[in-house]
Amino acid sequence: MQPLQRVLGSLSAYRGISLGALLSSLLLTAAYAVTPQLFRWGIDGGIARQNLQIVFYSAGWMVVAAIARGLFNFGQSFWAESASQGVAYDLRNKIFSKIQNLSFSYHDQSQTSQLLTRVTSDIEQIRTFLSTSLMQVIGGVLTLVSIATILLLMNWQLALITLTVVPISGWLLAQFFSKNSQLFGQVQEQLGNLNTVLQENLLGVRVVKAFVRESAEKKRYTTLNDALIETNMKTIRAIRNTFPFIFLLSNLVTVVVIGYGGAEVIENRFSIGELVAFNSYLLLILQPVLLIGFAAPAIAQAAASAERVYEVVDAKIEISDRPDAIPFKTCGGRITFENVSFRYPGASTEALKSISFETKPKELIAILGMTGSGKSTIINLIPRFYDVTAGSVRIDGRDVRDFTLTSLRSHIGIVFQETTLFSGTIRENIAYAKPDATLEQVIEVAKATQMHDFITSLPDGYETIVGERGVGLSGGQKQRIAIARTLLTDYSILILDDSTSAVDARTAAQIQEELDNLMRQKACTTFAIAQRISTVRNADRILLMDKGRLVAQGTHEQLMQNSPLYGAILESQVQRTIES
Repeated sequence: MQPLQRVLGSLSAYRGISLGALLSSLLLTAAYAVTPQLFRWGIDGGIARQNLQIVFYSAGWMVVAAIARGLFNFGQSFWAESASQGVAYDLRNKIFSKIQNLSFSYHDQSQTSQLLTRVTSDIEQIRTFLSTSLMQVIGGVLTLVSIATILLLMNWQLALITLTVVPISGWLLAQFFSKNSQLFGQVQEQLGNLNTVLQENLLGVRVVKAFVRESAEKKRYTTLNDALIETNMKTIRAIRNTFPFIFLLSNLVTVVVIGYGGAEVIENRFSIGELVAFNSYLLLILQPVLLIGFAAPAIAQAAASAERVYEVVDAKIEISDRPDAIPFKTCGGRITFENVSFRYPGASTEALKSISFETKPKELIAILGMTGSGKSTIINLIPRFYDVTAGSVRIDGRDVRDFTLTSLRSHIGIVFQETTLFSGTIRENIAYAKPDATLEQVIEVAKATQMHDFITSLPDGYETIVGERGVGLSGGQKQRIAIARTLLTDYSILILDDSTSAVDARTAAQIQEELDNLMRQKACTTFAIAQRISTVRNADRILLMDKGRLVAQGTHEQLMQNSPLYGAILESQVQRTIES
């Protein structure tokens, strides 16, 4: 229950609203508690004595009590809902901010659908707990204590018999929680797994259809859906095995009250009004037991959801600023890898092994190698997407870990191989990292990437919406927008991860020509993961990677003469170009 305690602690930010809900609950309990006494007064003082005035008075006060119950019930619901919405709002912001700050290594090992489930479904479970289940429990406890006190004052013998239902029901609920808390967590986990399959199929619908795997994916989804249904049925069976006993106890107590209380009335030790009032209080005292019983599954679900949410909130941020980190301001162009080794979290082998090299100012470094040789890993270490396992990465003699992350990354322009565009206009996507860029600046970089003519041919030009509901762009067009987005930033170091792989050779040559001019003007050093021979030939130096090791470096001509591996890689690239 510790995660739920943290959720309750978050209500401190809404202390006034929470107190309003609590006060409304107290007044609501008082309004309920006074009603049976009005019945007693009307029966014993009015009907039994044939006093019509007291009957009317009691009826009038019952109307007042009913109106008060309605007002206080509204106040309790309104304030509780307001507080729960505030907590849910804070949790959503907190978990989203944490996801933004978590390191690449966390996202490498986490499923996107599980994170989505925690931000949506799990937080909604917590919100429902705060707005409904928590108030049921608080109202139930208040009612239980106040009504039990009144019953003991009215007839302590009958009250003791009646109140035996409370500890027995409490024991049954405690057993329910202890046996089934993990079951409700399993429901949320399986819901996340179901969302994973749904997300994968939505993103990979073309692959599914291309390989005629619709039936297999339906079977996969149905299997997980069946497992979710089975787990839900287990929770229903757990509820069925507990709550009928609580309801049975409630009914038995009513029988005892009618029997014992009726005998007391016959012997003139109890008035009819008192018996009616006692029986009304009995319903009121059984009501919170039943409400708490109904709230128990929701509380168990909320506890499981809170644990899942706080797993993300409390996740360790592996890449962060050192206490004495300084801003990164200028780059002289000397980037040094000093005996760098790196192993991805959870991996059994090293991705990089004792890598050492140093760049010169204005140098274009091409990184070449077979798939899995460690090319992308090298460029991921410069902006500290990951930290080295051993050795150090330095910029102008200073370890990259000495710089603040924000200043370091804001001066590094990166074009990833996998292109991501956001829902919005083409202009907004190009100006993503520099929202205050003028249209002239956006047009300038669009021209550099050979996109301006295409964009202006669209009906809405730079205001054309792209994304799921927008115009369909080809892979090459998306890649060129991504390049333009990077060129618009205030980069000092430029990193191109196979940035023109989806572009035809002619357009790639035109882009490369513009990039060469921009690189010489703005970048202190440029890294390019090369898949085209033109990129390799234009490079000042080529780093040849093989199985995580730097096996050779030099110019195109030097490596052609001295490295058989280099020749083999170039030959495979030529073959791929011919085939495409």
